[in-house]
Amino acid sequence: MNYYTFPLAPGGTFNVERREHPDMRLACVQLSPADDPAANVEKAERKIRAAAENGADLVLLPEIWNLGYFAFDDYADGAEPMDGPTIDRMRTLAADLDVHLHAGSIVERDGEDLHNTSALIDPSGTVLDTYRKIHLYGYGSREQELLTPGERVVAVETDLATVGMTTCYDLRFPELYRALADRGVELLLITSAWPIPRLEHWLMLNRMRAVENQVFLAAANLVGDNRGVELAGHSLIVDPWATPLANAGFHERTIAADLDLGMVEAAREDFPALADRRFELSYDL
Repeated sequence: MNYYTFPLAPGGTFNVERREHPDMRLACVQLSPADDPAANVEKAERKIRAAAENGADLVLLPEIWNLGYFAFDDYADGAEPMDGPTIDRMRTLAADLDVHLHAGSIVERDGEDLHNTSALIDPSGTVLDTYRKIHLYGYGSREQELLTPGERVVAVETDLATVGMTTCYDLRFPELYRALADRGVELLLITSAWPIPRLEHWLMLNRMRAVENQVFLAAANLVGDNRGVELAGHSLIVDPWATPLANAGFHERTIAADLDLGMVEAAREDFPALADRRFELSYDL
């Protein structure tokens, strides 16, 4: 692959893969969260602005980046409704920059319930849809204890592509991604706070979800230490053949790639695995 870099101030480089006639430029912002939510929001805004200045049409943030995913004791106090200050600021930013913005996820308060909820915002500042994380994580996490799972598979038609929204641990459940593919999704957007001990799982599962559904995939992960947990970073963008187009590694940086969405249809025509499924079988053993 032929990569080039832009300066990105502050914190790292902006890596982009060249394509002659791209349909869109997609950027993943990889953040290291501090214990100060206001500082995290300021940092995210700087990085979103830098991505937009470098031509991004769609920007993707990580999971619970404003509080830090492992700040479980702060979930209740830091929870917001989806019309609260964090998403409202992201809406204003998307409109100011004329970009699509996947605002990562926040801890959403809805009555007595808390959810891990992400929002997709269009260039007018309108929230196109929200996604509540369906599969809550329990291994070394208090997510299952504190949060209520979502119940809805979310595919969104945008001016750029039909996108599917999922979050972190969802990656281990391939049936969710097949359901998104069957809803016409061309691009999977994954917001995440994946820890470093299972980095190889992260790299493998993202590529598998792309290739088995023959779609583009972009995954924005947190990086650095968050409440004593080391996060894996390695935000990445993958094409429908499972080829990584960009990878952020272990550093706080933004990556991007120019996507030719025609590759989705071409991959499915050249290697028609989805068309070869046997729907008449129940697969009961």
